[in-house]
Amino acid sequence: MDRRALRSRLERATVALAGGVAAVAGSYLVVGESPAFVAALIANTTVTLAPSFLVTFAITVLGDLGSQLAYWSGLAATAATLGIVVAVARIAVRRLDRPLAAPLAVAVAVAVVGIALSGSAASAVGAAVGAALVSTVVDLRTPGDRKSADRTDDSRRAVLSGAVAVAFGFLALGGRRVLATDRGTDEEQVPIPDDVAAMLEDARAKSFDVEFLEPLVSDHFYTVDIANVDPAPAREDWSVRIHGAVGEETTYTFDDIDAMDHDHRFETLRCVGESLNGRKMDTAVWTGVPLMDLLDPADLQGDYVMLRAADGFYEEFPVDALETGFLAVGMNGRPLPREHGAPARALIPGHWGEINVKWLTEIEILDEPATGYWEERGWHGTGPVNTVAKLWAENRLDDGRVEVAGLAYAGTRGIERVEVSVDGGATWTDADLSDPLPGDDVWRQWVYRYDPPDGAHEVVVRATDGLGTLQPEDQRRAYPNGPSGWVSKTIEPGSL
Repeated sequence: MDRRALRSRLERATVALAGGVAAVAGSYLVVGESPAFVAALIANTTVTLAPSFLVTFAITVLGDLGSQLAYWSGLAATAATLGIVVAVARIAVRRLDRPLAAPLAVAVAVAVVGIALSGSAASAVGAAVGAALVSTVVDLRTPGDRKSADRTDDSRRAVLSGAVAVAFGFLALGGRRVLATDRGTDEEQVPIPDDVAAMLEDARAKSFDVEFLEPLVSDHFYTVDIANVDPAPAREDWSVRIHGAVGEETTYTFDDIDAMDHDHRFETLRCVGESLNGRKMDTAVWTGVPLMDLLDPADLQGDYVMLRAADGFYEEFPVDALETGFLAVGMNGRPLPREHGAPARALIPGHWGEINVKWLTEIEILDEPATGYWEERGWHGTGPVNTVAKLWAENRLDDGRVEVAGLAYAGTRGIERVEVSVDGGATWTDADLSDPLPGDDVWRQWVYRYDPPDGAHEVVVRATDGLGTLQPEDQRRAYPNGPSGWVSKTIEPGSL
């Protein structure tokens, strides 16, 4: 193949890929990051099919960056797929000297594939319009231009197609943010119930006034999901089925749950895959009903339970853990957000976040133990959460002292004390603890202020749980049983 032919093919490929990018952007503008998003299927499949070692590497080494890379890889794969569709459609009509033929063929082809990928006519139309827009713009030439088309014209079209795709992408992103803001306004105006407002005020009053320290009710609650695009079950369509080793199979709709008396609880969640001093540990006020209120009528006859979710996630653990379990439908006085499992999720006190299944749809009682989603990938985080004292804030006070602070958590065992060493663990002093919030599964803040020595020094923190057990010293990585060990940091007072 000569250089001119190769260059021509590359330029056509650029136009096709630009059409694929614009198709993804068009679908996003119409439906956003919903299950109807044309990229959702491929983006989620890239995670499902990823080797276990790669998923573990992304979680333990890359953290949030790993999730972002997985998401953008899914978008790129979708754009490439739709780009191939655009290329095939344009090749099919390339011999026709009709400017509208290619855009029309592109629109039809992308719409058909878009429906297959998303199951949504609206999403497919958005994708078709985006792809057709690129094709239309690059083919807008006069009859004289078309007769004298050369390599320069091909290059111009390739550059123009890329520019149009990028511009349309930014337009879709900005437009979608405006639409999302408009949709969230009504929900944000719903008054917070008085009893929840009182709990939030109690948490604010008990929170230390320490710069850079997370309050007792988190400002931003972490999220971890197995899918790049979260499900969005409608309340009116949602139900949870209780089946398996039960005396009577039972199904509850959202209206059934809504008609029950609701409780409000402080609950802390911690991710099994976070780093030792990571920030995937947060607390909220959750609203819902005790799980046993739903399970008792079913007459449980097995010793194990498998929770299943709308996103395909599933997790198994002993049925005894459900005794204090909770079905949450609200968070901090608002309806449960989509990213936290709306319309309903499970909360299992004292256990790692992975078994607090979001978008809950099934509770299957089992006679024998089974393997959950993460256990199939080598993790073993279904047991009680490890004790930890985190060091999240270091401040230089006006009087010259250094202030260090953080949060400590031990699941339902509670926190009895936090100790701080400013000499690398040679000597220890008790830190001040925040007054405990109501509840059995809640973290506590700690703060310690001291006169710093000259130069850099190592600060170490450790916690003792409510049973009197000291947090283990030896550091252990997150995989496979969750991180553990004492947190330490080198403090240089002059840099604070």
